[in-house]
Amino acid sequence: MGVTGLDKIKTLQRNPANIRNLCILAHVDHGKTTLADCLVANNGIISSRLAGKLRYLDSREDEQVRGITMKSSAISLHYSTGNQEYLLNLIDSPGHVDFSSEVSTAVRLCDGAIVVVDAVEGVCPQTQVVLRQAWLENIRPVLVINKMDRLIMELKLTALEAYTHLQKILEQVNAVTGTLFTSKVLEERAEKVKEEVNRDKDPSGDQVYDWSAGLEDADDSHLYFSPDQGNVVFASAIDGWGFSIQHFAHIYSQKMGIRTEVLLKTLWGDFYLNTKIQRIMKGAQTKGKKPLFVQLVLDNIWSLYDAVITRRDKQKVEKVMTSLGIKVMTRDLRHSDPKVLLFAICNQWLPVSKAVLSMVCEKLPSPLEMTAEKVEKLMSVGTRRFDSLPERTQELKTAFLQCSSEINAPVIIFVSKMFAVDTKALPQKRQRPLNQEEITQRREVARQRHAEKLAAESLERATRSCSAPREATMTRLPLKPEEEEEQKEVFIAFARIYSGTVKKGQRVFVLGPKYDPAQGLSLLPEGSSTSDCIPEVPHLSCCTVENLYLLMGRELEELEEIPAGNVMGIGGLEDCVLKTATLSASLACSPFTPLNFEAAPIVRVAVEPKHPSEMPKLVSGMRLLNQADPCVEVLIQETGEHVLVTAGEVHLQRCLDDLRERFAKIEISVSKPIIPFRETVVRPPKVDMVNEELGKQQKVAVIHQVKEELSQGRSSDCQHVDPDGLVTLTTPNRLATVCVRAIPLPQEVTVLLERNSEVIRTLELMNSSLREGRAMDINLRTLEAIAELKDHLQSLLQGRKWRNAVERIWAFGPRRYGPNILLNSIKDYSRPSVWQCLEWRHSNDQVRAPASPLRDFDNSIISGFQLVTLSGPMCEEPLMGVCFSVERWDVESVAFSQNPDTLKEDSVSPEALQDVNSHGNSEDVIAERKMDASSVDCYGPVSGQLIAAMKEACRHAFQAQPQRLMAAMYTCEIMATAEVLGRVYGVLGKREGRVLHEEMKEGTDMFIITAVLPVAESFGFADEIRKRTSGLASPQLVFSHWEVISSDPYWVPTTEEEYLHFGEKADSVNQALKYTNAVRRRKGLFVEEKIVEHAEKQRTLGKNK
Repeated sequence: MGVTGLDKIKTLQRNPANIRNLCILAHVDHGKTTLADCLVANNGIISSRLAGKLRYLDSREDEQVRGITMKSSAISLHYSTGNQEYLLNLIDSPGHVDFSSEVSTAVRLCDGAIVVVDAVEGVCPQTQVVLRQAWLENIRPVLVINKMDRLIMELKLTALEAYTHLQKILEQVNAVTGTLFTSKVLEERAEKVKEEVNRDKDPSGDQVYDWSAGLEDADDSHLYFSPDQGNVVFASAIDGWGFSIQHFAHIYSQKMGIRTEVLLKTLWGDFYLNTKIQRIMKGAQTKGKKPLFVQLVLDNIWSLYDAVITRRDKQKVEKVMTSLGIKVMTRDLRHSDPKVLLFAICNQWLPVSKAVLSMVCEKLPSPLEMTAEKVEKLMSVGTRRFDSLPERTQELKTAFLQCSSEINAPVIIFVSKMFAVDTKALPQKRQRPLNQEEITQRREVARQRHAEKLAAESLERATRSCSAPREATMTRLPLKPEEEEEQKEVFIAFARIYSGTVKKGQRVFVLGPKYDPAQGLSLLPEGSSTSDCIPEVPHLSCCTVENLYLLMGRELEELEEIPAGNVMGIGGLEDCVLKTATLSASLACSPFTPLNFEAAPIVRVAVEPKHPSEMPKLVSGMRLLNQADPCVEVLIQETGEHVLVTAGEVHLQRCLDDLRERFAKIEISVSKPIIPFRETVVRPPKVDMVNEELGKQQKVAVIHQVKEELSQGRSSDCQHVDPDGLVTLTTPNRLATVCVRAIPLPQEVTVLLERNSEVIRTLELMNSSLREGRAMDINLRTLEAIAELKDHLQSLLQGRKWRNAVERIWAFGPRRYGPNILLNSIKDYSRPSVWQCLEWRHSNDQVRAPASPLRDFDNSIISGFQLVTLSGPMCEEPLMGVCFSVERWDVESVAFSQNPDTLKEDSVSPEALQDVNSHGNSEDVIAERKMDASSVDCYGPVSGQLIAAMKEACRHAFQAQPQRLMAAMYTCEIMATAEVLGRVYGVLGKREGRVLHEEMKEGTDMFIITAVLPVAESFGFADEIRKRTSGLASPQLVFSHWEVISSDPYWVPTTEEEYLHFGEKADSVNQALKYTNAVRRRKGLFVEEKIVEHAEKQRTLGKNK
């Protein structure tokens, strides 16, 4: 197929029925970019011989060097089959786990996906991730089983063994899809049952529900991959061949006289051909016959490989070529590499591009076939349901489904990411070919310049000859023109238009993620256009579409307008859009739901310029990097450090290279990775470090140690620590006293709070609105989520010490939504519950401010709690899974407690005393002044001292319990062969890793090892494991959870058995202490360690005797 012109693509863009927006998804190194090369070569953009070698869509230099895709890039392809012509907007996405955010940006813009699976490795961890991402975005996948040649050349399988192996791979892929479908059906079933229970509650007796009923009713036949459905292609992209069952069904229906429909149903499955009666029969496995797929399809391919590569039998090759009607160039026949001849034959016999593109056009949906479910999911932001949106917003659903390009259709665009392009690569800057007139004109200009130059030279010679020979002649050097300013990067939005037609120069609204269409419609008059944009509307701005681009891989083509249903690039949005945004010409449009990122950024480094004068360039470069990468985070810490947060080691390296070479263009210094930790407390252990039951000896030692600390003056007379961990602390001015106890939260509660951080944040916003008396539009789904969280907490916090604990929750922390709890255990103080917004359910009127008052310094207690949970006492890291119970809190009157006599004499003026003498008793006035003083002091010195006292009390309560450090953990999935399994275990053991389980993949010699590895030990892990295993094992690291390090960082031997086992110094490696000291050293905190021990005076041998 020849190169498609731009005019042809413009024509195809206007027919959404024949547009296919699709992406290629797979595990790393399963052949996505090679397959994309084959599809690009079909359009004549690159040579078919270079497919798989050029990696056309990997345009970055580091992508070519590493051999992996790091960013998603798009290209528009033209494909014609029969009398139909299709436009395919293809997006190639990365497979490495560090760049899974790029997969999210690609998946959002597509209606379908090609899932590529390696025929040898099968379903890998990242395959499951991309299938889940496709499922979450409601896009339809088709399957390509790639690298079929490895079954022949590497595993040396027979055709029958390969068939069995392929069946297992299909079962694995379908098992993942089935799991996703089952979970969805059960969730929907649970919601229906819940609604039924709420609607008609039956107080008598327990009801029994059949949870499997929903699964039996649901139709899932269209979800699974099966060759007879036409949604599976078997391919070897590097050898240029691929086929579907339909291709061979058409061939053999003509040869054998069997109907195509029959062959389609029987070519894959337990069917065989009875040669005696020339009929297809069932039961190939039981009768020991070759299945039809092996007999008619695989045997032919195996024999071709055997003739061309294994035996190099020229006669047989010529015979095969004659029977297939294929002509190959002489140079290919004589080539020393047999793969060249194989590619030439296969590319004509079973072209992979034709098989894949035919399947895509037939099985994947067009933009017109977008489901109503997907539209509602896209427009339902956060906890808001689609039916709760304004009517005008709900009417836009028809615009999505119609995908109309008419003038009156509202323009709706979603930008999934911003990507940087060098200015020279823009079509406006590209040199275009000159016509004949321009060539003639330039030739004349060049001639004139040459003639002027010759005349100037002759004049200069004449002047020199006239001047004295000894006289020095000064030639004036021409000044170099000032170097042009460095070309800055231009940002282009990677977007898709869902409705309407966007034109160059058009103005549109930019809807932020928190934009509320109801608020926008109420604040702006009906019929407002972008020219009337009022800046007072929150989360709404206007922008102009300066340029429109057709994305063609490494190149861009400029367009004047783009109709609905297409993927495109938009220029001129860098000042309006940071990473993602929704653009619309209608105020009623709701912002799209945020992207689903599978990998959370966890790896942090501090960055600074080598030359301090270049700090502005670094700040500007980091701002550009933040905009160009969908997953990276840029922070400025309290210390003034510029911190880069990335998803992994490879992602970090790419970001630093971009910062040096593209965005900042300066030399930078990078710190060692900043590893995040958490601090927590645990229950007192029952056994010591040598597994002996703890007796009275250690308890006495602990109490003795606390008494020693008190006697040494560490704790002043303002502080008291009970043996059971209750800390009593008084402020320096003796006006307030707090008693706090630290209690470890159950692990399930910590996980629940961490998972529901957004719900807790919403709850806190509601409570602050209620306290301020502001009216709030509370969504029903939000209330349901809060009620569910409360019920779940009540079910987990059981037992005597947690009695009514959920109702007594004072605050969450840090930042008011973290996994720590402040508990109100004060007997005489019943403050408003944090769950007060749930009362809105039972009242029809608007929520009013709570009746029960807050005490004056209530906020100071919360502030102290927030401060301590943000930086704990061990190494100033945030706390996790700790409950602080406030058991006593006394505040005295400010002035009276300081000096009652002074108040009576000094605080009452003579004028006030005269007034008292004339009207009443002076004691009343003094009492009023006391009240005024205490109320004024809410924001005075007592408030600050109470915050500090609360913070210190919590810190001491924390230290009174067994302290532990929590480390961030990666889930590590390693694929390795049996011979290198021991080396993999060796590397994991050296880096504090823990193997969870291992399993052997059926039909291969590959093992899948699942382990957990501390993030602190993960740097250089992938390189080390590749070196130790000679590249036969490759790990995938994904952040999983936080885990308590079991060793006590402050442990010292106390019992006799511990002294005998560990020695007096107990200087064995303490992992928790090592991490704690490393963090303290990095933060400039005091580290208690001996640098020199048992030092001796150096003996000087040259000393005079």
